[in-house]
Amino acid sequence: MPDLALLYDDLAETYAAGRHRFDTMPILEEFAGPLPPGARVLDAGCGAGEPVARYFVARGDTITGIDVSERMLALARRQVPKATFRRMDLRALDFPPATFDAIAAVYVVFHLPRAEHAALFTGFARVLKPGGALLLTLATREYTGQDEFDDEMEFLGRRLPYSHDRPEVALGKLAAAGLAVVNARLIETGGETFYWVIAHKPNPAEGERFLPPAGKAFP
Repeated sequence: MPDLALLYDDLAETYAAGRHRFDTMPILEEFAGPLPPGARVLDAGCGAGEPVARYFVARGDTITGIDVSERMLALARRQVPKATFRRMDLRALDFPPATFDAIAAVYVVFHLPRAEHAALFTGFARVLKPGGALLLTLATREYTGQDEFDDEMEFLGRRLPYSHDRPEVALGKLAAAGLAVVNARLIETGGETFYWVIAHKPNPAEGERFLPPAGKAFP
């Protein structure tokens, strides 16, 4: 597998400069709506801090961003100084159990081998508080052209690894990790279509606190 840290170090500035083309605000607002005030949020694969860290800081939440690219982290610290950023592989989360109210893994999971996704989701569930919420961007055939994919694709002039299961298999891995899917659908933004998923970690003591109102879906 190519070294993602080196690849994103190399294209950090170009990547950050193009984030404005991707309007994820409706998705982030849908995800954040049920969160408690001052939520603790993990931006997993934070890149340069856009859009996730900046959005949650503006909401008044406490943000920790992690990434494997030092150059991306340097940009994030400059662009979103009120957040905390650490170099960390999201497959080995160095946090105590039940640390976060929410985790956003936006435009990142599909760069990791799908054989590792089950363990990745289990790690997310471990550091989420009961009742906590998870936002994922997953790839599907709408992006790669195949039902299942393990290969490289060109992105910003570089060959990057991409990997995904069929949607039903990905949702099954979330369920096996103890995460209940609240909403999952294809959304096009910036000329690209991905599978956006909101899941939550059930909390029997507090009920379905993070479920959106009945019938509510992504715009």
